[in-house]
Amino acid sequence: MTLTLRELRVRAVDVPMARPLQTAVGVIPSTPLALIDLVSEEGVTGTTYVFCYTPPGLAAVVAALRELGPALAGTDLAPVPLWTRLRARFRLLGTNGAIGLALNGIDMAAWDAAARAADLPLVELLGGRAGGTVTAYGSLKSMRPEDLAEEAAERVAEGGFRHLKLKIGATDVAGDLAAIAAVRDAVGDDVALMVDYNQSLTLTEALARIRVLDELGLAWIEEPLPAEDLDGYARLCAAVQTPIQAGESWWSPEEAARSVAARASDLVMPDVARVGGVTGWLRAVAVAGAAGLRISTHVYPEVSAHLLAATPGAHLLEDLDKTRPLLDPALVYTGGELTLPSTPGSGVAFDPDAVERFSV
Repeated sequence: MTLTLRELRVRAVDVPMARPLQTAVGVIPSTPLALIDLVSEEGVTGTTYVFCYTPPGLAAVVAALRELGPALAGTDLAPVPLWTRLRARFRLLGTNGAIGLALNGIDMAAWDAAARAADLPLVELLGGRAGGTVTAYGSLKSMRPEDLAEEAAERVAEGGFRHLKLKIGATDVAGDLAAIAAVRDAVGDDVALMVDYNQSLTLTEALARIRVLDELGLAWIEEPLPAEDLDGYARLCAAVQTPIQAGESWWSPEEAARSVAARASDLVMPDVARVGGVTGWLRAVAVAGAAGLRISTHVYPEVSAHLLAATPGAHLLEDLDKTRPLLDPALVYTGGELTLPSTPGSGVAFDPDAVERFSV
């Protein structure tokens, strides 16, 4: 079925977090989201959301989407041609930041609409199979050791996660070790642990700290350096034992290709709303997969589960528990696994009462 855009609707919400998201570079107390609906003339609506990090970021993304809406009316919603046209339109300005989140949100919603029109779950439209499972890891929001221990125990109890990630780097390496030890003591030796520095270190600092962490058997160390420092990442990967994880900060398949060519990480975890939506994800992971890199995801578990289940070399799905109060139904993990839905589309749907309650 050919779909033609009748209306682009966008709503702004800010969802409180039960636990603020603490990182080495700042605290995120709530979840600012732009909710996107692409309403077609044929009666099919594609729905998604993008995480905007801060209230000013939310305002910018919403403004961009509202500006684009009237200009896109009457457009064919076939995702790949639409992706190509929108990127050509913004070539001079660029497709990072707020503009990138707006364009990539449109792509994600267009793929949801295409799957709904085909009466298929997104995973099946992409060549995978519904009903299977993907292995997820629980991302922790706390940084103080006592809070981390409590949160880690809760996440293992509620979802059966066998992999957990904690954020470190706010203090010195002794603080890193204390945080890791608190989680390890809380969940035991059967849960794999990963850590995330959120781009907070220099190369010299990263080398010194990671040589200490190399003794702990961590599954990965995520983004220790600024994302653009590909040379630093390549040097780091060659010097340490623990796998280095990166890729969430890629803003295009081209950035992904440059990173892979530079051997700037041992593992990759693209963010679907940054790397170019579903279309950009498919192009980026094709490059990473061809290089033999295992592929995980960054947030957006509702959409990312479909992508991961249709991706050769799939590794782990991230669950950061930011959107649960807004979704209907919310995701449910069993034994650390998420079952792919068999309903048409990506499965992103919002509780109307929650949307009204969190509207800004």
